[in-house]
Amino acid sequence: MPISVGDECPDFHLPDDRGQSVSLADVKGRPFVLYFYPKDDTSGCTREAIDFSGLAEDFAAAGTTVFGVSPDPVEKHERFRDKHDLSVRLLSDEDKALLEAFGVWVEKSMYGRKYMGVERTTALIGSDGKVARIWPKVKVPGHAAEVLEAARQLATKA
Repeated sequence: MPISVGDECPDFHLPDDRGQSVSLADVKGRPFVLYFYPKDDTSGCTREAIDFSGLAEDFAAAGTTVFGVSPDPVEKHERFRDKHDLSVRLLSDEDKALLEAFGVWVEKSMYGRKYMGVERTTALIGSDGKVARIWPKVKVPGHAAEVLEAARQLATKA
C-alpha cells in the first residue's frame, strides 16, 4: 500500500552520488523532499533534476533539503550529476527498499510490454518525519516550483 499524507517516512539508509550515506536519522528534524524518478540521463528525469537543482538555493532558504531517488547505482549518479552540473543529492536505492516502501516501484507498460519501474512521485516530509504532501504520477514541467511553494508553506506553519 502506498504511503499517504500523515504517514511516518519509512526509515532509510542509502548512499548518495558521492558515496556518502544518508539516513532518515540524518535528516529528521527538518523538512526534506524525496523525488522518485525512473532513470538517470533520460529526458524527463534530466529535466526534473535540472529544475530541482535550479531551485536548490530557494529550497535551502525554505529550510528544505532535496533528494532525488532512483534505483541507479552511485557511479551512474556521479556521471549524471557531473554531466548536468546538478546540485541536488541523488540517492541510490539499488535494492528498491525505499521505492517499495513508498509504493512507487510498480508494474508499468510500454508498447504492450510489461516491466517494473519507478512511478515518478514526490514526497514532502515535514520536520516531524511525517509525509506532509505527496505528488503521484508527476508531470515534470513546473513540478519543482510547485514543490518549492509547498515547502515554503510548510516552513511558515512550523
